[in-house]
Amino acid sequence: MKPHTLTLHEPVLLADVLQVLAPKSGDTYLDLTAGYGGHAAAIADMTHGEVTLVDRDQNAVDELTKKFTQAAVLHQDFLAACQKLTKENRQFDLILADLGVSSPHLNNAERGFSILADGPLDMRMDPGQELTAHQVVNTWSEAQLAEILRTYGEEPKAAQIARLVVQARPLETTTQLAAVAAKAWPGHSRVHPATRTFQAIRIAVNDELGQLAQALPLMMGLLAPGGRLAIISFHSLEDRLVKQFLKEQAGDAYDAPLQLLTKRPLVASATEVISNPRARSAKLRAAVKK
Repeated sequence: MKPHTLTLHEPVLLADVLQVLAPKSGDTYLDLTAGYGGHAAAIADMTHGEVTLVDRDQNAVDELTKKFTQAAVLHQDFLAACQKLTKENRQFDLILADLGVSSPHLNNAERGFSILADGPLDMRMDPGQELTAHQVVNTWSEAQLAEILRTYGEEPKAAQIARLVVQARPLETTTQLAAVAAKAWPGHSRVHPATRTFQAIRIAVNDELGQLAQALPLMMGLLAPGGRLAIISFHSLEDRLVKQFLKEQAGDAYDAPLQLLTKRPLVASATEVISNPRARSAKLRAAVKK
């Protein structure tokens, strides 16, 4: 497979991913959240083997299809892809899932992920799905909003922000929502006061935790013997799910199916955080199938 150059998205923890996956020539590789191919380009150039790339976003799929002419590219979310590949009895030597929102999504105001750039309340990873942030913000009850803010955003002022959102309806743009959430947190803070609100709504819109919980056992099943699995999470809820699953599957029993490659999560260096601020909250956990 010829070398690939992709500059749209700087992959997080790339050196650590390469260390734990240890790609070698002939390995088969499954990237369940390929995005714009940052990790995949580096790994494919080392394996020269069969590559399967998955993404739920059509723009990313179009880009991947152009860049990786010899790869199989699937336009699906990672759970649907895991289910499809499981039915086909496929197995892979290397599997990667980077659970973060890609930089092109964050930087494109029209996608509605950005707190700072004005755009429509969208937040769909897959623009083809029905549920949007606009529907959540403008039609869900105050109790439902408070619940997702508390559960998915771990927001201490969930009830207050939910009440402010309901009082301010209708809300049409990301900056309107950010301004409403910020009212609950007057004064200066290092992180934008609407960060947890946006996280919670994005998780709800895309069912991120539900998909991850269902997909983890399927990922393990898709690993060939000796195969390696690496997962990058970006908030404590995701990391907790991944940590708990890997710990359960790599227990003390003689027949435990996995062995941990990371006793503690690998995190970005100070240098990487400076060059790629998105890496600040990234945590990488990995395991190998016995």
